[in-house]
Amino acid sequence: MKRFWPLAYSFIVIPLLWAVIQTMGIVNAKTRRGIRGRKRLFEDLQLQVRALPQGRRIWFHSSSMGEFEQAKPIIAELKRRHPDVIVIVSFFSPSGFEHSRAYAPAGVITYIPFDTRANARRFLDLIRPDAAVMVRYDIWPNHIWELRHRKIPVLIANATMRERTRRRTPVARSFHHEVYNAIDDILTVAQSDADAFRHFFLDHPVIQTIGDTRYDQVSIRSAEARKRHLIPPAVTGGKKIVVIGSSWPEDEEVVLGAALPLIAASDDVLFIIVPHEPTEEHLEGLERQLAGKTLRFSALNEYAGERVIVVDSVGILTILYAHAQIAFVGGSFRQGIHNVLEAAVYGIPVLFGPKHRNSHEPLMLVEHGGAFVVNDRDDLHRTLKHLLEDERARAAAGEHAARFVASHVGATDRFLAHLERRLDERS
Repeated sequence: MKRFWPLAYSFIVIPLLWAVIQTMGIVNAKTRRGIRGRKRLFEDLQLQVRALPQGRRIWFHSSSMGEFEQAKPIIAELKRRHPDVIVIVSFFSPSGFEHSRAYAPAGVITYIPFDTRANARRFLDLIRPDAAVMVRYDIWPNHIWELRHRKIPVLIANATMRERTRRRTPVARSFHHEVYNAIDDILTVAQSDADAFRHFFLDHPVIQTIGDTRYDQVSIRSAEARKRHLIPPAVTGGKKIVVIGSSWPEDEEVVLGAALPLIAASDDVLFIIVPHEPTEEHLEGLERQLAGKTLRFSALNEYAGERVIVVDSVGILTILYAHAQIAFVGGSFRQGIHNVLEAAVYGIPVLFGPKHRNSHEPLMLVEHGGAFVVNDRDDLHRTLKHLLEDERARAAAGEHAARFVASHVGATDRFLAHLERRLDERS
């Protein structure tokens, strides 16, 4: 099987995958950006590598921006402990690559090439890493097998096992066995993930549960965000603020139905809506629904007592959570919840809808008393009303949320213990 799967993957799976990607590029703008972005991948990479100083090189690969956020605390602490280490960052997704091109701690920022054997060899010949860190679950077999062939240690940070992967057929499980068995350390978020990896009967990697570096990242970012004040006291003073984070239209339909009666009944409630995609069309749709009760964030200096602020920019949600007494996290009435930890770290109650099983944290937060699941508009209205009126209940839930996050900080240090041991073995 050791020879079969690399051959089958390279000569059957890869050509089919290439055809699918090229076809998707015709109809999908994001896929087209990824294809165009790789046109001069190796030429651009060669120029970046040529400018690097001497030093050990660690390659971090993330699928997209969300996964890269989980790598950031590792990179920051690695650079603090070992300033001479050179960090090489790669992405599969154009969104991750495009939003991270100014990331200062990295010496190289690039796309990962399409996963052919020739591309993997050429890529590794150029970057020459001393270790490779894959974040979460974006594992490309030919790159992994080539790293193994070169005896370069490979670690997975924040390793998780998707439910559909766990249920694969025996043939698929055999393939995954060959891929995961080429990795040195699989460091999982939860014990259930570690157990799932063990179902592949792996005999090479160290499999250990160390937690999730996202807790470290939100803790670091919240400390920085508390120093920034994006909303003047003239707007926030005397207000109970509810931030609606990363919302989609499906979320907003429920939220507005619950919020408008609360606004009508109370003078001290302010809602801040932060759409996941603040396009002009989306913003105008919200303004029509709110019929004059709203102000855009970019016009905040014109504030005249509006009860809803609609944020028309990106990248400031975590700072806005610092102003909130309650948060609702979006995606949970659409297809999957966004990051609940970004709100919970501030010690405020977190609310979300029924679609939250794409992540471990929401239900864990509920179990610890820091979050509430709401199933519809009426349920959300009742929960918001209770928390807004009962200060003790609100404070208790917020304290539970903060303790939950604080109790899970530390995965970065535990991960680096494994990485540093692998580097010591290699030197």
